[in-house]
Amino acid sequence: MLVERIEHKWLAAFTRTFTLCKVQPGEVAVILAETQSRRVLVDLARLALEGLGAKVFELTLTTPPLTAPAPVRSTGASDAIAQLGPVVAALARADFIVDCTVEGLLHAPELPAIMQGVDGKRPRLLMVSNEHPEILERTVPDPALEGVVRSAMKKLKGTQHMQVTSAAGTDLRVDLQQAVVGGVWGFCNKPGMVSHWPAGLVLAFPKAGSVNGTLVMAPGDVNLTFKRYLQSAVTLRIENDSVVAIEGSGVDADMMRGYYQAWEDAEGHRACYAVSHVGFGLNPAARWDAMTFYDKRDCNGTELRAFAGNFLYSTGANEVAGRHTLGHFDLPMRGCTVRLDDSVAVNAGALVSEALA
Repeated sequence: MLVERIEHKWLAAFTRTFTLCKVQPGEVAVILAETQSRRVLVDLARLALEGLGAKVFELTLTTPPLTAPAPVRSTGASDAIAQLGPVVAALARADFIVDCTVEGLLHAPELPAIMQGVDGKRPRLLMVSNEHPEILERTVPDPALEGVVRSAMKKLKGTQHMQVTSAAGTDLRVDLQQAVVGGVWGFCNKPGMVSHWPAGLVLAFPKAGSVNGTLVMAPGDVNLTFKRYLQSAVTLRIENDSVVAIEGSGVDADMMRGYYQAWEDAEGHRACYAVSHVGFGLNPAARWDAMTFYDKRDCNGTELRAFAGNFLYSTGANEVAGRHTLGHFDLPMRGCTVRLDDSVAVNAGALVSEALA
């Protein structure tokens, strides 16, 4: 297991990333953490911010009790703030927020109020994924990635229909009309911006009833909720957004069926089976095989959402479609072809840069 301690090279990675976020001397920077946060990330963030001359304070919350029927992983929706008004107010008044919560604030219910700011002044927020610092060191944001992600976002926003196919048998159709499109490149340098590190992907949150077809996950594809490379094929049959059948004879299919069922039983509805977002990775520095090199506690898997050419299919909460659930799967897949209207953006797992320019 890698040791978690302050290393100069990791401090340099944080300083580089915060410099890209345009942290200035005298700015008020808050590090949001919880009692289960990875402490080395909080310490590295504080030292880097202080080195850049920011006025820094830490806000540490108690990690709340687990009330869910199963372990909650990979949601990007921290419940640590628990609607505490003074916490929201303190974050909203900062210039720069470093989010070191375990799950992150990307989909937290308090995020809109925080990012509204105060008196017309809005903060910038960077979620530092709950990874070992070596992973963050390898995936320090590249300024060139911003242009790549922005171009892909523009392409996705102009697309009406996405089709995803693969040699394994995937044939998925997504109506992107009225979808909300987002993308992240790993740093936030303007008021009101939210990003996360590692990064480098583009996503769409489709409206209700927009996704139909078959998704075939092949061996080597990834279930990030379980932090597991699939050993056997799993086929998801999808009708009107929702997974209606999970086919497969191996343990991978069995575990997915069990996790879905836990949320359905607890919540009394099937929102956990429905699509959250679809998209593809754009970061050439992110590695598909990265989880091989780390213990599960060292790796949150954000890098695998971003490796170039993956098709990312996710189920769970989707505010655009009016669905809310804590049950969530992020499923990066290799070897897929992603067609956006009449052009191919990803060809058998390889980005087609001309189509995204």
